[in-house]
Amino acid sequence: MDKASISKTIISMATERGIDKSICPSDVARALFAPNWRKHMDDVREIAIDLQQQGKVTITQGNEPVDINNIHGPIRIKIV
Repeated sequence: MDKASISKTIISMATERGIDKSICPSDVARALFAPNWRKHMDDVREIAIDLQQQGKVTITQGNEPVDINNIHGPIRIKIV
């Protein structure tokens, strides 16, 4: 699976959830890489960071935007 497919899936799933809700990176990994989705979590997170840098999504922790240079723990992804 290439970066473009992961990016498209993140955007699609986040858009489908709506502007007031978010998705978990594991939602994307499970959709694309079942049954070995855990092995791809870092890929999904890295691409989500790229998308935030492009202004397409916002990464949050505790419902607050997070500094992408200081991410520790679980994140959520929201469409912008």
